Amino acid sequence: MKAFEQTLGVQATRNFLQYSDRRRAVYRCYFTGKLELPDSYRELHLAQGTETGCSVDEEQYDVFFYPADAVATGASPLMPALAEAPLERVLVVVPHEDFHNQAEARGSSAETAEAAATLIGFLTASEFAKDKYGEDSQTFQRLNREAGLFLQKATLVNRYRDMAAGLYASVRSRATTRQTALVKKRELFASLQQECSAIVPDPVSFNKCPAALNNAGLAFDSTYTREYPALFDRYHRLGEDTKATIQSLRRLLALS
Repeated sequence: MKAFEQTLGVQATRNFLQYSDRRRAVYRCYFTGKLELPDSYRELHLAQGTETGCSVDEEQYDVFFYPADAVATGASPLMPALAEAPLERVLVVVPHEDFHNQAEARGSSAETAEAAATLIGFLTASEFAKDKYGEDSQTFQRLNREAGLFLQKATLVNRYRDMAAGLYASVRSRATTRQTALVKKRELFASLQQECSAIVPDPVSFNKCPAALNNAGLAFDSTYTREYPALFDRYHRLGEDTKATIQSLRRLLALS
């Protein structure tokens, strides 16, 4: 995969060149207030977790425990969590993280960088599977639909993020009481779970619902989804050409 992605225009990185079992994954605890919705994961509070979870008080905060199977440091080792993941997950994560380490990505907004890396991860994995396993293979068929399935998730997450942000703004303006807002919040997340659970077929490389159905999980996922529909549309306008899309998104990141 690392050799293949370079043929599409992704510059080489030192990610995943060595295996390390010093830790299974990178354990992170993102958290925020019960009626707060930060703009992205960069504005969430962050604490170190352990394999067993987080020590953050869930009565006081909305918490998202994230055992990251990869981190784009530019020289990230292959950790057990990713090495043991399904093939499709591995094929998506490697180009996703490598795209984060392109020179143009430095300094770009989290929302643009994550949406771009997410789209490029799906497209590169699909191209690789077609080249290595063939268009009739189940691996290619499953990966070839991931970008479109994520568009469905992105549309839902973005819509519910706007709804939640509006609810919390009404609390700040005192148009809605805290108790009423908490009830409406529960209803909102229950509705989101129902809608995202209805996405079919099931994706193979990502969760079709936020991993945590609370403000922390929604803020985290919306970092990936906010700009995704626009970038997916750019891919469509480029004739669904992966190589051209990579070149276009690298130029976009340089300006963002």
